[in-house]
Amino acid sequence: MSANNNSNQYENGNSTSYKYLRSAVINTRMDSFWVQSALGAIKAIAFMYDIITLPVYLVLQQPWKRRQDSRRVKAKIVRNDDNELTYRTTDPPRDVHVKMLQENIDTLEKVFNYVAKTYTSKRCLGTRQILSEEDEVQQNGRVFKKYNLGDYKWKTFTEAERMAANFGRGLRELGQKPRENIVIFAETRAEWMIAAHGCFKQAMPIVTVYATLGDDGVAHCITETEVTTVITSHDLLPKFKTLLDKCPLVKTIIYIEDQLQKTETTGFKEGVKILPFNQVVKTGQDSKFEHVPPKGDDIAIIMYTSGSTGTPKGVLLSHKNCIATMKGFVDMVPIYPDDVLIGFLPLAHVFELVAESVCLMTGVPIGYSTPLTLIDTSSKIKRGCKGDATVLKPTCMTSVPLILDRISKGINDKVNSGSAFKKALFKFLYQYKVKWVQRGYKTPLIDKLVFKKVAKLMGGKVRIIMSGGAPLSADTHEQIKTCLCLELIQGYGLTETTSGATVMDYRDMTYGRTGGPLTVCDIRLVNWEEGNYRVTNKPYPQGEVLIGGECVSQGYYKLPGKTNEDFFEEDGQRWFKTGDIGEIQADGVLKIIDRKKDLVKLQAGEYVSLGKVESELKTCGIIENICVYGDPTKQYTVALVVPNQNHLEELAQKHGLGEKTFEELCSSPIIEKAILKEIAEHARKCKLQKYEVPAAITLCKEVWSPDMGLVTAAFKLKRKDIQDRYQHDINRMYAS
Repeated sequence: MSANNNSNQYENGNSTSYKYLRSAVINTRMDSFWVQSALGAIKAIAFMYDIITLPVYLVLQQPWKRRQDSRRVKAKIVRNDDNELTYRTTDPPRDVHVKMLQENIDTLEKVFNYVAKTYTSKRCLGTRQILSEEDEVQQNGRVFKKYNLGDYKWKTFTEAERMAANFGRGLRELGQKPRENIVIFAETRAEWMIAAHGCFKQAMPIVTVYATLGDDGVAHCITETEVTTVITSHDLLPKFKTLLDKCPLVKTIIYIEDQLQKTETTGFKEGVKILPFNQVVKTGQDSKFEHVPPKGDDIAIIMYTSGSTGTPKGVLLSHKNCIATMKGFVDMVPIYPDDVLIGFLPLAHVFELVAESVCLMTGVPIGYSTPLTLIDTSSKIKRGCKGDATVLKPTCMTSVPLILDRISKGINDKVNSGSAFKKALFKFLYQYKVKWVQRGYKTPLIDKLVFKKVAKLMGGKVRIIMSGGAPLSADTHEQIKTCLCLELIQGYGLTETTSGATVMDYRDMTYGRTGGPLTVCDIRLVNWEEGNYRVTNKPYPQGEVLIGGECVSQGYYKLPGKTNEDFFEEDGQRWFKTGDIGEIQADGVLKIIDRKKDLVKLQAGEYVSLGKVESELKTCGIIENICVYGDPTKQYTVALVVPNQNHLEELAQKHGLGEKTFEELCSSPIIEKAILKEIAEHARKCKLQKYEVPAAITLCKEVWSPDMGLVTAAFKLKRKDIQDRYQHDINRMYAS
């Protein structure tokens, strides 16, 4: 009897489960039917709209001109043989470039003098006012410190120039002499730029150090350049309680004050002066020291690289180098009188420093921000308070692929969290816009109804983003440009070339390319036989990229051997060997396709570009960061993956592992297998070859940061350090 009851219960349970599943399938099919029906109606309306409006748009927008501008030839060959090709731009210098030549502006000191006279009372440098820091209780009960922020407070061009002049004279009063190095170790802010120009007015080379660099890296930069004075900030000053023991020559530290908190100046090494920034400015007001204008060939900046391949190297950048890249940039990027730049990338990065210098030269106000306060949802913004972008409403911004990839993933997450209909509608509208933009048209109605709402994320007025520092994937490039309704211009350059090399034409409608040569330099491709990259390759010439021109550095600080290895002179022009592999396409535009140091030859003879694979896979939602490793004695690659926590938790729920911690999920074979499957699917969409896709992965429990020594201050991978740390996991992946 008992067995019979159990049997009946089992059958009843099965029956209930079957009914439930059948009901779920029917509901899903019904939902899908209504979604497809509604979408079909919208597509029919869109088709009728296209037929009615196409003649109007054809006349008003003249799309054939946009297509012609996109396809126009941007560079010509000026030297040609079987081993190398040299390209030069076909564009002439434009107005601002010509003006700089006419005014004989050949130093950064002359730039600030010129703009102070030209733009006098116009807004120059802006800082957001912090009204208070308050405790805010989160939904989970935790308490976080948040900022209550006011408006931007501005210095005019005249006020900024006068403050810089006083700061420079104040340094002289403290005993700092012309042509003596001085370190700036601070976050991006108005005082950083004012301090730098104060130094330029006294012909003092500045040594730039990333604010996120580890203590050993900071100590190396300070001791190698033999500085006695360091400019830092309230937040970074405490580091010097331990750093000063490693930097015996430092006698003076100048700190930029905090808006709210008083700075603690006790407990530092005896005999070292600790002074506030504004006190130095005040001292300079009464100083009798004259300006000491630098010459064009004088060193303006010793800029330390982020150190992806070892100890950071100091790159010697002259005033002439900086001015050259500025001339190249103003020839490529359209600038308007009402433009506003939001500055938040590290000024210790050459790309941001030159971009902001271009803004100064052209009278564009710069409002400063931080990643913690950039948008309304940033981590330090108090609930109900607006982010910096919403208040400033910038028209221009600089970015790096890492940030753009995160914005792209944020858009995807927002779309995927919506209903089936919303997802299908967004996909249709996105593809609709891409299709018409590729034909040379604009889509004002869809932009206004859909995509302009996404653009409000950055204040709603951004018209152009300049991306540099690393390759930008074509998918991210297309999505940001489409969804934010703006021009996304990718450039290519290095610290050793003062960020100068190539910049995309803003009218170029393609993705994943870095543009033609600037007006101040030539680009050369040289055969690299080991990787089978040759200038005779079809359909496009390929080879190692060399850059020659006035933007090329004098070399590395105190490293004559490395300087002679990477730099050379030819026919009066200085050249730099980048180590990057590129191809130049039919219209004279460069595409970076590889890097010599990132290329691995697998056992079967296939070459894998680790950097290229990582760049593509980083656009996968589950991946926060990734390092691909290839053993030349094996037939496949493996990868170390830092998973995105939100996506990982969603994946855990799907597999019934919702109660597990982040660390436990990273150790779960089920999750590892599921993520490997997602990576394989994403790789197919990115058209990666089978041998390029990692065959095994390890999920890393720590988020890689500069403090761990696994990424640089610019968040580039330090492959050797990552390999050393995870060698056991790499061995395990290959053994399995």
